[in-house]
Amino acid sequence: MEGGNPLSARSRVEFDSRDAFLNVIPLPPAEAALDDSGYSLHGKGADAITCSLLTADGFIGEVTRLSPTVVWVMPRGPVNTLEAPTLPVFLQGCGVTIGPLVGALIRADAETVNAPVGLQLVGVTVEQGRQILDMLADALKRGVAEPAASALPVQDTIEDAERIRAILAAICTARNKGVLRRMGRSVRMELERLNSATGQLEWRVDETVTGWGEAPYEVDIIGYNSAYRMRLEATGGAEDQLLTPLPAQLQRIRHRWHRRVPAPEGTSVRLHHPLWRELGELKRDLVDLSFSGLCIRCKPEDLMFPGLLPPHIELDTGMGQTLTLRGELRYVTSVRPDGFVLCGLSVQPYSSDEARWVSFVSQTTTPTTRTAEGLTEGLWDVFTLSGFFSLAGKSHEEFEALRLQFRTMAQRASEVPQLFCQAVWPSGRGPEATISIMRTQEHSWLLHQLAKRPGKPQMAVMEPGRILRDIYVRTFEHAQSDADCKWVVAYVEGLNPWIAKSHVRYAERQMAADPEQSFTKRVRMLDVYSHELTGRAHEGIEIAPATPEEIAQLIETIGRTRPNCYMEALDFTRERFDMRRIQARWEGFGLERERGTVVARINGVAVAAAVMELGQQGTNLYSMLDMTRLFPLTEEGPSTFVALVDAARRWYSARKRRSFHFICEDEGGSYIEEAGIHGGPDPYLWIISAKLIPDYLEHISELTIGRRGPHNSR
Repeated sequence: MEGGNPLSARSRVEFDSRDAFLNVIPLPPAEAALDDSGYSLHGKGADAITCSLLTADGFIGEVTRLSPTVVWVMPRGPVNTLEAPTLPVFLQGCGVTIGPLVGALIRADAETVNAPVGLQLVGVTVEQGRQILDMLADALKRGVAEPAASALPVQDTIEDAERIRAILAAICTARNKGVLRRMGRSVRMELERLNSATGQLEWRVDETVTGWGEAPYEVDIIGYNSAYRMRLEATGGAEDQLLTPLPAQLQRIRHRWHRRVPAPEGTSVRLHHPLWRELGELKRDLVDLSFSGLCIRCKPEDLMFPGLLPPHIELDTGMGQTLTLRGELRYVTSVRPDGFVLCGLSVQPYSSDEARWVSFVSQTTTPTTRTAEGLTEGLWDVFTLSGFFSLAGKSHEEFEALRLQFRTMAQRASEVPQLFCQAVWPSGRGPEATISIMRTQEHSWLLHQLAKRPGKPQMAVMEPGRILRDIYVRTFEHAQSDADCKWVVAYVEGLNPWIAKSHVRYAERQMAADPEQSFTKRVRMLDVYSHELTGRAHEGIEIAPATPEEIAQLIETIGRTRPNCYMEALDFTRERFDMRRIQARWEGFGLERERGTVVARINGVAVAAAVMELGQQGTNLYSMLDMTRLFPLTEEGPSTFVALVDAARRWYSARKRRSFHFICEDEGGSYIEEAGIHGGPDPYLWIISAKLIPDYLEHISELTIGRRGPHNSR
């Protein structure tokens, strides 16, 4: 069980330069397109596209998938593939014959009767490619073809009346568009108002719906990153207005992993067709983008099709910057009234442009936010005024020593988006709010350091809740852009009303529905000072680094009392327990990240363990990465906890740490006082799967509509 980011794991060659790519003319079909490229076909009889081998009369069966690079056929009988490396291939449909094409056998299972036969098309000319795509365009019009690469949307049903009201209120505030469909017709509409007095929805429609027949009407409308479908009964309205009651249920259709936004004016892409370089360089306008995708406006003669793999796309940001990407065509629309087609691509940046790509998309998707460099002095004021420094009984003076380190890390965060994001919402009076997220485990990002300046910015028009919503969106979408992100973790103080609603209750609801995807539990975050050794001899107790066998025992013990998502998110698995890979990632940027494990042995038998972690100072003002957990391995284990705390003090002292946190996940005991452990807050450990991020951001969008009042969180 894992959380997960459904970005493609398909690896492709990176070209060192544009010249290196241009010297590869053209790419072979296996590198230019996916094996399942093109379109799935399901026509029968006169609507079918058929395939013949050797001659135009050598019919073997109906084509089930087709593109200019590959043909899959369901044969009607035995297929004689001979021993030749290639075969003449003919395609027939709607009275048109294309061929001979050259096909190399991909697969033919001679042992199975009527097994599918796959043929890789080799050396397809531009004209042959155009003929194949014209044949497919005709099949699309007749409704017997669909893009093979398109994924079906995920649906769920929402019936809670309060939730439905919150979703529709958020849509109303955002002024998102919808479509009413009836009897083969459609009309655009907008939800203008949720009338709290009458409980009605007030819609503005582009044209009158008089004569559309009796209600109910089916309406699709866009939310934050979902499309909602509902059935509505009409209760009245003028010619361009429709009044309806609240629906009893919403059907949600998750349509994108990443939210897409309109591309900045002046952005464009340049690419060459990977199969037919003779088409020349194609410079096309960018329509919209996300962390993992682009939509570009192409011409029909560009010969684009689903599954095509452009290996070198240059994106001109319109601000003098060029980013290099590689992509996969996911869909191609039919020709639009303006004569163009829209092409959707999933994309990944080349490693050399990864940081600049994340920065560009982040700023485009949430333009009201910034990263923290250049705003550190103002941020310090936000932390002071919000009461952040007084959390957990601390004082402002205790943080002054970290001020320089915090400023340094704020600058580094903008330079290393692979590990950090510190989002800031600026206004005329300085930063209004901030929240941070950092990659602390191999597959997990830690959300932390949320603070908001009291009062409201002096801005002419701004809907309530905008500041919170924007900084949450920026940080979560930043983590979501990491293909290795599978979990988001936080330590949140549930006494705060905002935190209770936005984090704790959400995780509790998800945990009840699927404990594999979410977890939350109140813990104690206690303070330990490295110099306050107890002075005890700890006779009969041996403290030593854990052996591989003892670590395996520890992992098994933790797994018996914690859910899988806890184990996965916090790297308590056999493969990742030493955190070697994430430590190397941090060290590659000159930053500290480490985990150490010691055990307490009695008569040579390990009875308890301390797992100690640390991270670069300045990444969090409460030094949340410097934390230790204690785990009993036998019934005698708690009797050695005081000795283990002293061992942890020595471990942190050797690394020049004055203090660290003890994360107490049990009821505690006398060892807390005996070990000289100081008090601290009781936050909730909060874990959600990355698969829930789109839903969670929808949840934040719902909550922030109409939100008032300052808050803060550790």
